[in-house]
Amino acid sequence: MTIEVTHEQLVVERSIPDARRRRWERKYRIVLLAADGLAAVAAALTIHAVYGRWTVALVLPPMWIVTMVAHRCYDRGALGRGSEEYVRVLRGAVALPALAACVHWLFTHDWGLLHDMITAAVPAAAFALPVRYALRRRLYRRWARGRDRSTTLLVGPSHSAAELLAALRRAGGVHELQVAGVCLSDPENAAGIRELGLPVVGGVGDIDDVVRALGVSTVVVLPAPEFDASVLRRMSWTAAVQDVDFLLAPVLADVSAPRLTVRPINGVPLLRIQAPNLSPMSRLPKELLDRSLAAALLLFLALPMLLIALIVRLDSSGPALFRQQRVGRYGDHFTMLKFRTMRPDSEDLRAELEHLNQNSDGLLFKVKEDPRVTRVGSFLRRSSLDELPQLINVVKGHMSLVGPRPPLPDEVEEYTPEVKRRLLVKPGLTGLWQVSGRSDLPWDEAVRLDLGYVDNWSMSLDLVILMRTGSAVVRGTGAY
Repeated sequence: MTIEVTHEQLVVERSIPDARRRRWERKYRIVLLAADGLAAVAAALTIHAVYGRWTVALVLPPMWIVTMVAHRCYDRGALGRGSEEYVRVLRGAVALPALAACVHWLFTHDWGLLHDMITAAVPAAAFALPVRYALRRRLYRRWARGRDRSTTLLVGPSHSAAELLAALRRAGGVHELQVAGVCLSDPENAAGIRELGLPVVGGVGDIDDVVRALGVSTVVVLPAPEFDASVLRRMSWTAAVQDVDFLLAPVLADVSAPRLTVRPINGVPLLRIQAPNLSPMSRLPKELLDRSLAAALLLFLALPMLLIALIVRLDSSGPALFRQQRVGRYGDHFTMLKFRTMRPDSEDLRAELEHLNQNSDGLLFKVKEDPRVTRVGSFLRRSSLDELPQLINVVKGHMSLVGPRPPLPDEVEEYTPEVKRRLLVKPGLTGLWQVSGRSDLPWDEAVRLDLGYVDNWSMSLDLVILMRTGSAVVRGTGAY
């Protein structure tokens, strides 16, 4: 398993055709540069029109571009990466006024420029951020259609290749990697990889030839006991010679990027994984946002909810609200509220429908076209309007707007210690489970999403889920 890099290869590979590179990057950078330049010019002209300062109008555009470059807003690692792009732009927008004012003060001892530069940086950033969002959405759509993707070679054992492929497929194609083949470290297990629809193109020693033959632009090395430091170093040299990206897949999956940091110890890069941030103080902003927003929504939706309650009562006998014991944070029980969507005797009929359960692989009980569901109840479920009374649970502090699915007590009794980590946070009115398919998800996938939410929680993640909830409700996937 030796990978040799000869002097002849170093000479020949300098002439690698540009077609192997990610072509979308050049266009992406050009559009970003043009958009940032226009944003800075527009902001500068605005300041000149308001304050009559030509100094700002002339200095701002080049300084804005220099600041964006200094904060690596055009680096490959940030392009198309969403929040990382935004963070770098905002850092540059904060640094620019201070830098410009300090330089100006050295010559004039006048702090007046600071106000003007702050005023100019705000509209410049306000224009730059939506442009980046629009470009990223366009790039994701192209990736989903199989365009502008990076031809990728996986290197490692078959079981690791299967796990990574499953993770990529869960993303629904909205990622950059287009896996072209696998170089296996255990070729005796090649049949399993071929069953997944991936060609086995060689062994570990064939990386160099495979990269040339397939025009690979990214090599992903998977965890394997036989890949020691010397082997990985030689692989990286081969990738560098071929001018391709070299990625190492971690052993631990479902860890968000902000929780990962590299800590070099005597030349050895150690990967630090930050523990989930679940302290009461860190979650206080979420608590305040949950209750205040839920209270506002209840006031806004009071009349529609009263109308829905009346329609439920007129459609079938029984109360308008359905009350059920659910398990919240730390295993505490609470009464969850929903608009009633079934006949009053629905629980008594459950045993008769056990054979129709769509989630027989786990603890959930869901039946498509459930005969217990009323006419109005069917519409309420498809539109998720039946869940509006849960806003009352959020105001009371039993639930959050975003969190894992609220489980039943008998489900929790069957939980393994690992699955019980779902109970470290409040259950949510919406969550990753809802925006990813709801009842159509296999049990293992639903658990993986909930555990991933618990471990990687952040306010930004909550906001992303809330924004995705609207489209998930419109699609109605898994709502039955």
